[in-house]
Amino acid sequence: MTFNDQDIYQAVKHHLPSVNEYVESHGGAIKLLGVKNGTVYIELTGTCHGCSMSLMTTKMVVQKKLRELIHPELNVVNVDGTPENTLPDDCYTEEDTEEEKIEDKEGLFDKIKKYF
Repeated sequence: MTFNDQDIYQAVKHHLPSVNEYVESHGGAIKLLGVKNGTVYIELTGTCHGCSMSLMTTKMVVQKKLRELIHPELNVVNVDGTPENTLPDDCYTEEDTEEEKIEDKEGLFDKIKKYF
């Protein structure tokens, strides 16, 4: 595959809302966890988490659509807690930590509190 993990991550992040429509129609959502060596790691959440059809959703919906939109050799793994579907420690990700999110919110509040 000619793309690096960061390129794939950005492409998936961009296209995920359109892919997520089907999953949302069933009460679930897709969370992008990371990318390593052309494999995209996701987590199905909501009613899709733990569903007996989650493997089918991952391969026949998510992977199929991302292959159409990004690259035909792309693989998608649903990190579901089983030993064969785990998130590698060294995968590429851009997730903010909870502490960073809280700091951003506190910083925003400090900027606007003088108006109240």
